[in-house]
Amino acid sequence: MATRGKSRRAFLTESASGLGAAWLAANLPAIVEAQEFVRTAAASGQPQTFAFFTPEQAVEVEALTAEIIPTDSTPGAREAHVVAFIDRALVTFERDRQEDYRKGLDELAAQAKKLVPSASRFSALSADDKIKLLASIEKTPFFELVRVHTITGFFADPVHGGNHGRVGWALIGWDDSLEHTPPFGYYDALPPTRG
Repeated sequence: MATRGKSRRAFLTESASGLGAAWLAANLPAIVEAQEFVRTAAASGQPQTFAFFTPEQAVEVEALTAEIIPTDSTPGAREAHVVAFIDRALVTFERDRQEDYRKGLDELAAQAKKLVPSASRFSALSADDKIKLLASIEKTPFFELVRVHTITGFFADPVHGGNHGRVGWALIGWDDSLEHTPPFGYYDALPPTRG
């Protein structure tokens, strides 16, 4: 939450670059499985249902992700459907993190109740109280897990359930058409060297 002085684009670009190719390579088979899961669900024509989250849990995760990448003059995690990405991840390549979400969401509800006794859940808190609560758990493994999943879902290929409407890619100026024109890199624009 210490990113107040940075532009949103700079923060998101730096965060996305930290996720890196190593994570992708380590999870590639499971990511392909998740992609197929999402394609099958989309092809069914049925309204979106959650495979792991209950509807109540989905509301809490969406509220949490919306604080990590909020909506402002550009779309945030809510518009990118990051909660759908996380839900799909938890039944495919991140199966082993299901219990972390169950426990983390229970602890989040307990912290919300502790902060505001009349609140039954995180999503019911005011904007200021949400920030206050998140600042108190910012260094926890659960918050870090949700943060990584949020950023990943915001920038992932939409076939994985997040980045709906390619809003994450639009925010950082990523052109996924693969119809680029020369020069393709700074080295292409340099004059040839004489050997």
